[in-house]
Amino acid sequence: MQDWRWKRAADLGRGIAAGAIDPVALTEVYLDAIDAHEHRDRIYVRVTHDRARAEAAAAAERARTGFRRGPLDGVPVSWKDLFDTAGVATEAGTALMAGRVPDTDAYVLQTATAAGLVCLGKTHMSEIAFSGLGLNPITATPPCINDPDAVPGGSSSGAAASVAFGLAAAGIGSDTGGSVRIPSAWNDLVGLKTTHGRLSLDGVVPLCLTFDTIGPLCRSVEDANLLLAALQGTKPADLAGHTLSGVRLMLLETIVSDDVRHEPKAAFDKAVVELQDAGATVSRRAFPALTQAFDVAGALFAGDSYGWWRDRVEAHPEKMFPQILERVRGGRDVRAADYVAGWNLVHDIRKQYAAATAGFDAVIMPTAPILPPNADRLLAEDAYYKTENLLALRNTRVANLMGTCAITLPTGAPSCGIMFNGPAGGEAGLLRLCAAAEKVLAEHGSQG
Repeated sequence: MQDWRWKRAADLGRGIAAGAIDPVALTEVYLDAIDAHEHRDRIYVRVTHDRARAEAAAAAERARTGFRRGPLDGVPVSWKDLFDTAGVATEAGTALMAGRVPDTDAYVLQTATAAGLVCLGKTHMSEIAFSGLGLNPITATPPCINDPDAVPGGSSSGAAASVAFGLAAAGIGSDTGGSVRIPSAWNDLVGLKTTHGRLSLDGVVPLCLTFDTIGPLCRSVEDANLLLAALQGTKPADLAGHTLSGVRLMLLETIVSDDVRHEPKAAFDKAVVELQDAGATVSRRAFPALTQAFDVAGALFAGDSYGWWRDRVEAHPEKMFPQILERVRGGRDVRAADYVAGWNLVHDIRKQYAAATAGFDAVIMPTAPILPPNADRLLAEDAYYKTENLLALRNTRVANLMGTCAITLPTGAPSCGIMFNGPAGGEAGLLRLCAAAEKVLAEHGSQG
């Protein structure tokens, strides 16, 4: 039964449907593995044993009587510690919220529970979700599956680690500037950033309400598709039968191709050739207006986050990791007129971007231009932390700024992902494309 820990969520669901997997036994396998794991307290903030067992028992009864609620009914998943859980502390990785216990579940957790997903517990994260590195000396820094001395990526750091180390079938995280996709890429997982507004943020501790999105970290595109359906209470998209033949991909050259380090560049270039060999047409294109959006991005992210966090931060700034405190305080001096002007500019650039990319099925780029940095060095060197944090989030930030959906896929090279950005609201089409791309990349990856 230990092999269940490494199966895709979709396969576990099929096993439950066929009567080959008992949801109660499956949940106990995960709970036992979590409790015995050497990194338990670095990955999970708290484990919801009683809830998980009760939900698994209910799923088992539905499976027995033929009333399963969906393809993932009975499958255990983890939740980032910014999704409210009734009667269980939700602290968003910060001492500023220590002891905060909500009365109700976040809306997406309610919806996922109604679809039969089993809640294993809450995972660690970057403080208030304001870092792409996953380093959190205030609570805990989860491990990276490929390098014990490196950070795992953030801010959904524990979500990624819970899946990569076989302690959850999938993790649910949030993505404001790359927080689902960076830890997914650095832990060789699939990560889906949804279009802003697609999934309810009710009951989710915010970072930037104008950018925050919710998405799964998992083992396959099929898993991401089924999890999205469970989170929004709909039927999954049909992914069957799609190929890369005739697919048009735009390789973005503005900003995201600059200063990509050797390993991510080599992995990305190899993946592009593989996609082309499978029938995709790849065209290199610049989009100069993107530089203007990046110029105002800092004020938009910081202004939004400081507006929500200001009172908590200024009441107890000494409780925060200084790097995160400095980032959120960057919004103190953002003037209202500049904030509005910045958003007006971004909305205009989004229209230009939609027009420039309309003839393509997806825009591609390396998920991150760097590999996971060394955790000790990040703590010791201020300049190194700032450089690596900004680089980590640079490419992923494009989808957040342009208001689109995005998926990162493993390339087969450790901690190196390739990202596909689709149009706003285009998750179904992007999932179909990425299901085909995933097969191609996996075949070449298995060949060495």
